[in-house]
Amino acid sequence: MAREFQRGHKARISDLTAGTDLYVGVQISGPGLTFDISCFGLDADERLSDDRYFVFFNQPKSPEESIQLLGAQAGDTESFRVTLDRIPSHIRKLSFTATIDGAGQMSQIAPGYLRIVAGGEEVARYSFSGAEFSTERAVMLGDFYFKDGWRFAAVGQGFDGGLEALLRNFGGEVLEEEAPAAPQQPQSGAAAPGFAPPAQTTPPPAFGAPAPAPAPAPAPQGFAPPPGHTPPPAPAPGPNVHAAPTVVAPLTPPGAGTVPPPAPAPAPYGQPPQQPSYGGRPGAPMPPGYGQQPAPYGDQPAPPMPPGYGQVPGPQPAAYGVPQGAPQGGAGVTAALQAFKETPTGQRWTQQNKKLIRVDLGIGGQPVLAKQGSMVLYQGKVDFSYKGAGLAGRIVGNATGQEMQLMRCTGQGQVFLAENSTHLHPVELQGDAICVSAENVLAFDESLQYEVRRIEGHGIPGGALFTMQFQGTGTIVVKTHGTPVVLPVTPTTFADCNAVVAWSAASQVIVSSQVRMRRNAYPGDTGESVNLQFRGAPGNFIVVQPYEV
Repeated sequence: MAREFQRGHKARISDLTAGTDLYVGVQISGPGLTFDISCFGLDADERLSDDRYFVFFNQPKSPEESIQLLGAQAGDTESFRVTLDRIPSHIRKLSFTATIDGAGQMSQIAPGYLRIVAGGEEVARYSFSGAEFSTERAVMLGDFYFKDGWRFAAVGQGFDGGLEALLRNFGGEVLEEEAPAAPQQPQSGAAAPGFAPPAQTTPPPAFGAPAPAPAPAPAPQGFAPPPGHTPPPAPAPGPNVHAAPTVVAPLTPPGAGTVPPPAPAPAPYGQPPQQPSYGGRPGAPMPPGYGQQPAPYGDQPAPPMPPGYGQVPGPQPAAYGVPQGAPQGGAGVTAALQAFKETPTGQRWTQQNKKLIRVDLGIGGQPVLAKQGSMVLYQGKVDFSYKGAGLAGRIVGNATGQEMQLMRCTGQGQVFLAENSTHLHPVELQGDAICVSAENVLAFDESLQYEVRRIEGHGIPGGALFTMQFQGTGTIVVKTHGTPVVLPVTPTTFADCNAVVAWSAASQVIVSSQVRMRRNAYPGDTGESVNLQFRGAPGNFIVVQPYEV
């Protein structure tokens, strides 16, 4: 039985299926709407650094064919074949997207889904509808991302722009050629290359079975399409609106912003000029008269070339990697603020920089608890309410020093959080636990359980130290003064209780034998009276900041 996902839910692929040869189907429709469904292969920085891994209607497969666009079949508007164990190591995320080609918005779409099929059996499905969107024209539906193995996340993040805006979001740029290729008429009933169409009544054959049309080499065994459905009829022949080839290039390649090298010197008179790199592609044909000198008249030397002779007509493109319309040389508001623009992703928590983090309340539908006054900006319909701890919680908090003044953030929108320029570190918990001092907690998902934990110590005034323990599935944002260091726990690991930020809940914590009385309580005190000793099995850790509270 397929596992149902909601927006923001994540799971390991290995928990869904043992296979790595997967079928991904997308079903999306709307009255009078046409959709482009694509897959972006992104690097560790979530950038399209290699445009060969942008798989769409004009580039239907990656170089090693680990990602293939199959077309409409088995009731799906579009489908892909993804072979996870063949994806190269520099590709760390596959983002499956849908954009509207032409007028319209995502609020008009009918209920649809993204599903994963392994071995002919559907193992996961993320359902969505137009009620989740408004004026968006593009949406990121789901991601395959690598984190200690491949995982799947149901995203459902929308963009007001179309395919071009989505491409720019991932660091690419779309350039349309002026002369489109001749459109090709679709063949009625044609199957995806190398694959057999799903049967109507009998189970579909394994991918790679002989097809009516010539097919490439058979695919690996064990990969089967989803359960058979009647394939939709082929569209009536007509002009192909996607026939124009598209050139994709990274938006900010290495060396972006530098002054472009000068044009090569003209060839000696009487010799044909060398072929330039026209349009950024070496070897492209030159336009008539490009870079050529006028013919001589009799014995007279050639007349001087008029201004602009030999240049490509029309406006010249900006320097490679510089936004269109931005003034050259780094001047202008757009160029000056380019490095500080928002970092958009489809994740619930997104770190904008070391000291600012954004949470998307629309992903996952779970409220967020944050420290009062930590909101610096929000977008959308967001409500902020006081989160009380109750009488018992206030008594415990006052007695232990672990009281947290919290606010509850709910609604649909994005909230930006920060506090006093401290460094922020989102920590994702997946059923495990972590101990963090209340002073170092900025925000966390309401789904996490938290309680005050006591550390015994007979030499400490009051008889104990206290911390907060967080456990469950969700994210907690830990703040530090400066860049912290994470150390493994060994039998000889000691930390100042005023500098330690967090540690794994499985660690055993005891008070150092050097503790005698409160810090600075007597002349000649070293200032290091209260130390904690950590013990635990391999894998346990502590986090220490370069600052003492």
